[in-house]
Amino acid sequence: MRQLMTGNDAAAMAAKMAKPQVVAAYPITPQTSVAEKLASYVARGELNAHYIKVESETSALAACIGGSLAGARVFTATSSQGLALMHELLHWASGARLPVVIVNVNRSMAAPWSLGIDHNDSLSQRDTGCIQMYCETAQEALDNILIAFKLAEKTLMPTMICMDGFLLSHYSEPVDIPDQGDVDRFLPPRKAKYKMDPKNPFTFGGGVSPTVLFGLRKRIQDDMDHALSHFQKICGQFYRYFKRRYRAVEPFDTKGKEIALITNGTLSGTARAFVEQAGKEKGVGLIKIRLFRPFPRRELTMALKGLKKAVVIDRNLSPGSGGIFSQEIRAVLYETGQKIPVISAIGGIGGVDVTIEDLDRLVQRVREGGNLTGETIWMGD
Repeated sequence: MRQLMTGNDAAAMAAKMAKPQVVAAYPITPQTSVAEKLASYVARGELNAHYIKVESETSALAACIGGSLAGARVFTATSSQGLALMHELLHWASGARLPVVIVNVNRSMAAPWSLGIDHNDSLSQRDTGCIQMYCETAQEALDNILIAFKLAEKTLMPTMICMDGFLLSHYSEPVDIPDQGDVDRFLPPRKAKYKMDPKNPFTFGGGVSPTVLFGLRKRIQDDMDHALSHFQKICGQFYRYFKRRYRAVEPFDTKGKEIALITNGTLSGTARAFVEQAGKEKGVGLIKIRLFRPFPRRELTMALKGLKKAVVIDRNLSPGSGGIFSQEIRAVLYETGQKIPVISAIGGIGGVDVTIEDLDRLVQRVREGGNLTGETIWMGD
């Protein structure tokens, strides 16, 4: 069934179809309608779940951690300062190996207060041990949330689905809603191997020796390394059920091109439109990154083969170091010895619009500016 939906509506629909047993959320713009929609599903009896009304985002994730420890499938959603309030407990969720699924509707961090979109809220959590996926469309939001539940429960890793605030969360577009029976076959109920059970007791989160902690951290790294192959297999299963294909890295019209624009989130749609209009004339293709943690090293290097320059457009800023995606990509290319100049551009922070004309000016500057790899280009500056 196809329906006109906002990104937030699609996210709430996906969460409902995944049948979580515990939902805890604190409303924060622009995530609020996700929490409202799920509360209405529970109130009308359309979702059989415990909906826990909490006083903060810290409490929301704490409630989800408790539910997950008890063996339940759990879900929460947040944004911006709310995700920052969850930071401490994200470490707990990953260290305790809990498959909590979190939707983050990306919004700028204060100060000053802003409702505009950038990705610093989610990218500030990159070292917490949480899988991260970024969505371009409402369809991707719905589909990737279903994928995220399966991936989280396979890897025992908290998993975050990131959606651009307003540009995705509040804009309406056609979305294909899958059949509930197919979703149930793709995503059967969670069966937790280890959970709080008085009849079969375990200790969770107790004190350990340095050697044990070292080993547990190594296991998280090993399992995160394997999470990419699990993601690929699950996406293959998703395609067989729903005929929509997803990959960690998605090249678009890069064959025979000199320059690749590298994007994520909704900016990928604008970049694709630019490549369709002027890519042949300008020698430009597109590489879209969906999966940020684990970072898809091999897939990215394969996508970059044959290209002469990579222009990474970051909707984020690590002050003193520049764009975060560009840092990660440079590190990957250094590891592999692939000698492609990586040019860092920052655009769209705070919800500033990035247009096809902006991309045209950026490409022109790259083509005329020679080696710009030591600089950070501020689009619109």
